[in-house]
Amino acid sequence: MNKRGPLFALLLSFTLLLSGCSSLTVLDPKGPAARTLSDTIIFSILMMVGILAVVYALYIFMLTKYRAKKSNEGYEPPHEEGNKWLEILWTAIPILIVAVLSVVTVKTTVAVENVPEGYENQEPLVIYASSSNWKWHFSYPEEGIETVNYVNIPTHRPIEFRLYSFGTISSFWIPQLHGQKYAMSDMITKLNMVADEPGSMMGRNANFNGEGFAHMEFEALAMSSTEYDKWVQDVKETAPELKEDEFKKLLETAHVGRMSFSNTHLEFSPPPSEDHHHGGDVNGNEEHQDHKDVHPDPATTEETEFDSETNVDPNEPLPNFPAEESPNHQHDGH
Repeated sequence: MNKRGPLFALLLSFTLLLSGCSSLTVLDPKGPAARTLSDTIIFSILMMVGILAVVYALYIFMLTKYRAKKSNEGYEPPHEEGNKWLEILWTAIPILIVAVLSVVTVKTTVAVENVPEGYENQEPLVIYASSSNWKWHFSYPEEGIETVNYVNIPTHRPIEFRLYSFGTISSFWIPQLHGQKYAMSDMITKLNMVADEPGSMMGRNANFNGEGFAHMEFEALAMSSTEYDKWVQDVKETAPELKEDEFKKLLETAHVGRMSFSNTHLEFSPPPSEDHHHGGDVNGNEEHQDHKDVHPDPATTEETEFDSETNVDPNEPLPNFPAEESPNHQHDGH
């Protein structure tokens, strides 16, 4: 049976499918933090490619050099006890590879957690990014405005996103500016980034947390400081005011489009306490907790057969085998 036809068709299909894929956004950075992450990814890929190249080269060399031939038919190699230097070499090389990757990864993680180099002395623009089912709210306390499902930021200025959630855990991610970080309901997490060139970028929720997960996308638009100031002023003058009752209805609405407001919900719904850590205040900020209850964590829809029963007495002897139990015997849990 000729297998070349199906294999060729499969290869052609993969080629056509891959040709329609867009470029990887994580490898198209628009800021120093994303560039650091991109360089780390590329370094790791090149290092793994180098390892594979060496392994496959040695594999082909061994197959070629020691293949069976008519000229050496019946040949039996002499017994060897091994070579301790070779043993040390192929044990040390993997340790060295892991050590190099570990050092690079740790340095990268520390670097992207801090304010990007060269921007340490600038005042960051603080933006509260909060998620609700299934949307993103962006509050600008410095400007006194708020947006939904889109965020505009100035270029060449450090941005400090303060993340939290009104429901289940979400993951805030703008691939071209930074890696992802979780937004949780009872604590603030911070993400520092800078956009060093203007442009529109896609942001999304990178954590699968329910049926509306696929709709939690937003636009991040980087613009010059002059354009940013003009946009802020335009929102203040034209956007409606966000009332507390309207905000509660907004939290209850599953899917909405882009929205703008001339004030922030932080005035009547403060975020969780920023000094909250695990093991501290379980509920965080009381006002935030009241609004968070609009979207509590999903409850279990079914009860197990043991939910309404007491636990089995640990002192009760167990039968050796189920077949040896009396027909009238019932487990305490049933």
